[in-house]
Amino acid sequence: MTSAPNLTNRHALALNRARATRAPAWFLHQAVADELKERLNEVNKSFNQPAFVGHISAVLAKILPEAPIFDDTPHLSLGSGYDLIMHLFGLHWADDPVGQMVQCRMAMQPDGLFLGVMFGGATLNELRTALAEAETHLTGGLSPRVLPMGDVRDIGGLIQRAGLALPVSDSHRITVRYKSLSALVADLRGMGETNALVARNSQIPSKQLFELAEQIYAKHFSDDDGYLLASFELIYVTGWVPSDTQPKPLRPGSAQTRLADALGVPELKTGDPTTPDKT
Repeated sequence: MTSAPNLTNRHALALNRARATRAPAWFLHQAVADELKERLNEVNKSFNQPAFVGHISAVLAKILPEAPIFDDTPHLSLGSGYDLIMHLFGLHWADDPVGQMVQCRMAMQPDGLFLGVMFGGATLNELRTALAEAETHLTGGLSPRVLPMGDVRDIGGLIQRAGLALPVSDSHRITVRYKSLSALVADLRGMGETNALVARNSQIPSKQLFELAEQIYAKHFSDDDGYLLASFELIYVTGWVPSDTQPKPLRPGSAQTRLADALGVPELKTGDPTTPDKT
């Protein structure tokens, strides 16, 4: 059995998150908090044993103030008995996101709800492009500077692999305007989302790199007012711990009504070359 590749430097990630609390930029966390409140209100179920996992800011913690918060380490220290776990802003940093979901499932009661929020592949695609073009021009090579992130369809498959029932994944895209590249970087620092990759270049990037990247950014990804446009894709994933009380598909052949009768059309037998009269 092969282990997941080691992509994230957990120590660097912890330092980034700690620095974010000193000058926070929680506007995306606020948007997620508002969305999660709405989604929980739409669920016809009350939750008495909730828990948080991941990068939980004070804004997110207000959703359920009494819920305990657990760090999104590779081996979670959750315990058991939860009926709701919200894994927020940590799955995109996980070397093994399926393993994170599996551990959450095993810590929950039957019919417990898993809610996850992570950044998707469209996040910072403008910054990724500008930095890549600038670095290639200056050095002839590339350094990993922006975290690789998954597509919403791929993430949907991970929920099923984790053994969660009734899986759903969807994404919301938010575009933010910035006066400068430094303003965008400041917000990323305030979110705790700056580079924490194992393979990142530890040397301080040259001033020339960011100057050229900003020029490329402004040329290709700015609006009519000259603001730089930055995309953030938020992927929401939902799954339930399997339970006998959950709805299940009927067994093949168990239907009590013919499809033709339900649709009000003639039924054709297999191999019948004729077509029904549409008049």
